[in-house]
Amino acid sequence: MVAGAALVSKMVIAAFAGMGAATICHPLDVIRVQMQTEGSDFKGPVDCANQIVKRDGIGKGLYAGVSAAYLRQWLYGSCRIGIYSFLLEEAQKKNISNGVDKNNILLSAKLLMGMTSGGIGAFVGTPSELALVRMSNDSKLPEQEKRNYNGVTDCVARIAREEGVFALWTGATVTVLRAMLLSACALAFTSEIKLKLTETGFFGEDGQMFHGVPLLFCAITVSSFIANVVSNPFDVVKSRTQNQKADKDGNLKYSSMIDCLSKIAAEEGVVKLWSGFVPAFIKLAPYTIISLMLTEKLTMAFTGRAAL
Repeated sequence: MVAGAALVSKMVIAAFAGMGAATICHPLDVIRVQMQTEGSDFKGPVDCANQIVKRDGIGKGLYAGVSAAYLRQWLYGSCRIGIYSFLLEEAQKKNISNGVDKNNILLSAKLLMGMTSGGIGAFVGTPSELALVRMSNDSKLPEQEKRNYNGVTDCVARIAREEGVFALWTGATVTVLRAMLLSACALAFTSEIKLKLTETGFFGEDGQMFHGVPLLFCAITVSSFIANVVSNPFDVVKSRTQNQKADKDGNLKYSSMIDCLSKIAAEEGVVKLWSGFVPAFIKLAPYTIISLMLTEKLTMAFTGRAAL
C-alpha cells in the first residue's frame, strides 16, 4: 500500500512537471513534426517557424495540438519519469538495508530502469502521441486533406471511429522503442552524470551549490544530447508512420517500422533519419531540463528526497 502510494505520488508530480515543460516547449515539437513529415521544404527550424506563424499564427500554429501534449504528460510523462524515480528509490532503499552506499547502482541497472519506465509510458501514451503528431502537422496539409480536429478529445474519438480503436496505437512499436532508448539515455545518464559531477566537488560537496540547479543543468543537458542522437531516427519513423494516409486503394506507403526506415534511407538518404535533429534537441534539452528540475524540486518539497 505504501509503495503504491509512493508510486502514484511520483507519477502525479511527474505529470505536473511535464505539463509545465510542455507549455514552454510545445512550439518546438510542432516545428519538429512538420520538418520530419513528408512534403517538408523548410530551409531550417527558423524558416519552419516563420512559415507556420505566417500561415496560422502563434495560437493555432505553434500551439497546435497543445491539448494532446498535456494529455501525453498524464499518460506518458507520468509513467516515464514517475516509474523511473520510484524504481531508483527502491534500489537505493535496498542498498541502504544491505548496508552499502545507496548510490552504488550500476549504470546498466539505471538504463534498464529507464527502458522499463519509458516503454510502459510510451505504450500507455501512444494514443496521445498519435494525436499530438496528427494535430501538430494538420496545418501543413493542403486544405482538402486537413483533418481539422477540434481538440484532442475529438482527435482521439475520430481516429477510433473512422479508423478503428486499434488505430490509436499506430506506430506503437517504434514509439515504444524510441521511448525506451530516449528514457534510458535521458534518465539513466542524468542520474549517473549528476552523481559523478557531485563527486568532483565542483558544485559543492553535496552538489547543492545554488540549490543544485547548475549540477542538474549540466547533467540533463549532456544526457539530452546523448538521448537525441540515439532516438532521432526512431522519431522520424514515428512521425512518418503516424501521419501517413492510405491512398485511394487503401494502401499505406510504409507497412512497418523497418519498411519506413529502409525507404527513407534508400529514397532520401541516411542523413534524413536525423532530420529535425536541431529543433528536436532544442526542444528536448529545455523540456528535459524543466521537467526533471521541476520533478526533482517538487519531490524534494513533498517527500524530502531527490527524484533522480
